[in-house]
Amino acid sequence: MKRLKTVGQPVIKKDAMALVTGQPVYTDDIAPKDCLVVKVLRSSHANAIVKSVLKEHAIKVPGIEAVYTWEDVPKERFTMAGQTYPEPSPYDRYILDRHVRYVGDPVAIVAGVDENCVDKALALLKTEYEVLPALLDFRKAKDNELLVHPEEDWKALCTVGADNKRNLCASGREEDGQVEAELSDCDVVVEGSYHVKAAQQAMMETFCTFCCIDTYGRLNVVSSTQIVFHVRRILSNALGIPKSKIRVTKPRIGGGFGAKQSVVSEVFPAFVTWMTKKPSKMIFTRAESQTASSPRHEMEVSVKVGADHDGTIRVIDVYTLSNTGAYGEHGPTTVGLSGHKSIPLYGFLKAYRFAYDVVYTNVMSAGAYRGYGATQGIFAVELAVNELAEKLSIDPVSLRLKNMVRQGQAMPAYYGEINTSCALDRCIKRAKEMIGWDEKYPCKDIGNGKVRSVGVAMAMQGSGISGVDVGSATIKLNEDGIYTLSIAAADMGTGCDTILAQMAAECMDCSLDNIIVSGADTDTSPYDSGSYASSTTYVTGGAVEKACGKLMEQIQERACQILSCDREDLEFDGHKAGNIKNGKTVTLEEIGTSSMCGNTVALQATESHSSPVSPPPFMTGMAEIELDKETGHVEIIDYVAVVDCGTVINPNLARVQTEGGIVQGIGMTLYENIQYTKDGTLLNNSLMQYKIPTRLDMGKIHVEFESSYEPSGPFGAKSIGEIVINTPAPAIAHAIANATGIWFKELPITSEKIAMGIVKQ
Repeated sequence: MKRLKTVGQPVIKKDAMALVTGQPVYTDDIAPKDCLVVKVLRSSHANAIVKSVLKEHAIKVPGIEAVYTWEDVPKERFTMAGQTYPEPSPYDRYILDRHVRYVGDPVAIVAGVDENCVDKALALLKTEYEVLPALLDFRKAKDNELLVHPEEDWKALCTVGADNKRNLCASGREEDGQVEAELSDCDVVVEGSYHVKAAQQAMMETFCTFCCIDTYGRLNVVSSTQIVFHVRRILSNALGIPKSKIRVTKPRIGGGFGAKQSVVSEVFPAFVTWMTKKPSKMIFTRAESQTASSPRHEMEVSVKVGADHDGTIRVIDVYTLSNTGAYGEHGPTTVGLSGHKSIPLYGFLKAYRFAYDVVYTNVMSAGAYRGYGATQGIFAVELAVNELAEKLSIDPVSLRLKNMVRQGQAMPAYYGEINTSCALDRCIKRAKEMIGWDEKYPCKDIGNGKVRSVGVAMAMQGSGISGVDVGSATIKLNEDGIYTLSIAAADMGTGCDTILAQMAAECMDCSLDNIIVSGADTDTSPYDSGSYASSTTYVTGGAVEKACGKLMEQIQERACQILSCDREDLEFDGHKAGNIKNGKTVTLEEIGTSSMCGNTVALQATESHSSPVSPPPFMTGMAEIELDKETGHVEIIDYVAVVDCGTVINPNLARVQTEGGIVQGIGMTLYENIQYTKDGTLLNNSLMQYKIPTRLDMGKIHVEFESSYEPSGPFGAKSIGEIVINTPAPAIAHAIANATGIWFKELPITSEKIAMGIVKQ
């Protein structure tokens, strides 16, 4: 087997120096200085009808260009969800709606020459509301007499069980085997409801977009987005203009984590620029990013797990109630992962059931966040399995080794796919060694009211959306022998530009430095669904492989023309081609140069790739904590993670992806606490009130990889982007249960909850 030269190597990111030296690479850095500043007036009520917006005083403020209300925008419903058409998310928005549905919903758009005049104009807008009762409890939303979306022009493009007259964004049910009969026949059944609150992505770069009109009268949109082609379609729908009139590009992105898979900021400056024909920009404040964005879906996941005395898990029953908030972005799709990515972890079930409802309420609408519903479902199922182990007096690691899914098994709860690559058993065995499980499980008293304990969880995710996601790549040979790789996948800091360039370098048998990466641009990049659903390495990587293979054939064809030889007589080592019969050679640079004169062989290839399957990566996480029983304070002492992502393309980037996801998981487990007032106002509107973990909160993190080989993936690779956030919540909750005897089933598990729980024991 050929030894890989570039794939598998821990090479530095291609944009690393620009980022660490503070070069102007982000959206606000490169926005024109004469942009109009765009801001929006936001509703102060959770549910209301805007009776009037008096804007005559605001429009007279010097420097104000325009003030728009619901009366000025197109009346065509659309969704802000960045998904492949037809989007499963319902069309339930206007750019501005007279009916505002959460505290923070846009009421008016103001554009002016600078921030000061816009702020002054916003303060002068006088709005009269007809305040309506608000529906804030998602447990009471289904079939409630209060309707979040009573409008008649609401529509769903896909059959997802949606019904706005029942406050349902989606609803569904699937079952295999005799669930009730199996549950009644089991020796032990663990049952519980697990509540995961909404959580913010809290990326360092907030939502930001600038727009202008180009020489040809087209709307140019530059945005910090994961989904350039979806943004183009969404803006076309919202503005009522042809897609051909819109160009969308993205610069460097200062973090996304799924937040930027929705069109959060783009529509407002796009509308201003289209109306005024002047450049404009919108930069969200941190408060706006906290209160008017697209956080994780709040879910309550009810689980029943049934087993025999010997630890054989026979049946899993999951019902998920998901809160999509005021609008339905990603509501029908996130919920599916709560069952489809948790139940299949156990491969010997006699029966399973998965049902769900996604409901509208009058709180900020949810969206995509790393893990995308799997996080909530895995927290519930894995914690229930840990409680089952306790009831059976079986070590939870042994219980998992007995029941976990294995390579070659069919996975009925995962769309019937075959598990073609799986090192999950090796992952859990290695994690057990790394943390010293046998010596530390379940708990040790270390004196002074403190104990140390450990917890465990497994996870799986996917590699793109099977049969839906499309990745594309264009690669061309330049006259100097250097390649240009054009993609529309968005590097959010994940390093996908580097990873895809590594694949291209491996295919073309050249140095990584000989690959230039460009994108993403709807005018010049080949179509790509975008960077989400853990699809880039697996799906777009497949397109890179195919495009490189095609270009290699073209290069060899051109070399044969130059050397006057047949293909079987040609040797090419990535740098020069030679005629083995007469010894004549031609360099790659000479081939590139020759293609520019009298040539009929296009040294450029574009290929698309989509996969009918989505092979899951697997992971085991184990946490060691120190818990103070007097204060309830939890310190992360050690977190070990062992990941099976197939072939590891870049060990350094895979490691930091894993470490970052674990830290986000620690944050949502222990600190990040969304709180609403009784009138629907979100209290956590800054990073002072919304606590994300710092370096001091992380403890030691140890990451290793147990590679499998996925035959359908590029170089045997699977995804890694999302799975890494899924184990901390159940593993840490398990460790807390081992330390206290209390099974906390709502996130976050704060020190106060722990202390009060211990007092009540």
